[in-house]
Amino acid sequence: MTILIWGAGAIGGTLGAYLIRSGHDIHFVDVVEEHVAAINSAGLTITGPVDEFSLEASASLPADVRGQFETILLCTKSQHTREATLALAPFLADEGFVVSVQNGLNELIIRDIIGAERTVGSFINFSADYHAPGEILFGGRGAVVIGELDGVISERLQRMHAILRDFDENAQMTGNILGYLWGKEAYGAMLFVSALTHQSIAEALADHRYRRLYVRAAQEVLQLADRLGIEAYGFNGFEPKVFLAEYGDGIHESLDALSAFNKLSAKTHSGIWRDLAVRKRETEVVMYEPLLAQAAAIGVEMPLTRGWMGMIREIEDGAREQRLANLDELKAAYL
Repeated sequence: MTILIWGAGAIGGTLGAYLIRSGHDIHFVDVVEEHVAAINSAGLTITGPVDEFSLEASASLPADVRGQFETILLCTKSQHTREATLALAPFLADEGFVVSVQNGLNELIIRDIIGAERTVGSFINFSADYHAPGEILFGGRGAVVIGELDGVISERLQRMHAILRDFDENAQMTGNILGYLWGKEAYGAMLFVSALTHQSIAEALADHRYRRLYVRAAQEVLQLADRLGIEAYGFNGFEPKVFLAEYGDGIHESLDALSAFNKLSAKTHSGIWRDLAVRKRETEVVMYEPLLAQAAAIGVEMPLTRGWMGMIREIEDGAREQRLANLDELKAAYL
């Protein structure tokens, strides 16, 4: 069975390379012509402290894909989810399914296009970066979790879990994948705030001058999840329940643990920072728009979220620089 990986960047490239090495039949699809050409001519190379290896691989541009596939892993940036799902849908077998291996609540977008019965969710927190055509930096391991949207531990979920364990032996199954995804949304809010500066993730989370700001960014997301009746789950040092409590020692311990976890990674800065500072392109900030819509529908205010989202878009447009003063501005306005 060939597994189609739609998006051969940081997430898809890393995951796919390990699956190929474990004997799985993988075919990549990507929109970057140079990347596709490099994979087909010279293979895929993984670098970094976790592992270093190169292997033969095959890849296509979307227009060149042929056939039907029972399993498609969608590994694009959040903002490309709708376009990518529409593009891959003709290649999905009647009894096939798509696994969202992305940041954000993209399972809900995929579900609306191809149906809930053909959509599987996942949560990933390993660190990786696309460095050059055919080359991916694997910076550090992190949580890998997979789950059905309805919480059922299905046969296909168990099969996919076994496959993912060929990438990470600690990969887990869950009956509450949305809980993990909302936890990642809260943690992601802190990463977006850190990307307003040039501090590394570890430096940002350890900086006591701005800890209340980072905590409040996560709290707005977690409080919305709580109002929606969703229990957000923690991972790799992040403890949502602690963040919903009073500001105190528990929060500092969680942030210390997150900072320590990120110090272990060769990927010092988030993909958000890299999009802004290095690749000069749009970030995945759009993945917070559905949260704002849900908040508005039930009368929940998320002023800080709107504030940092606006700053991110200003940096994308070239109207604002990445600097610590941005955090001072947020503190003055929202704390």
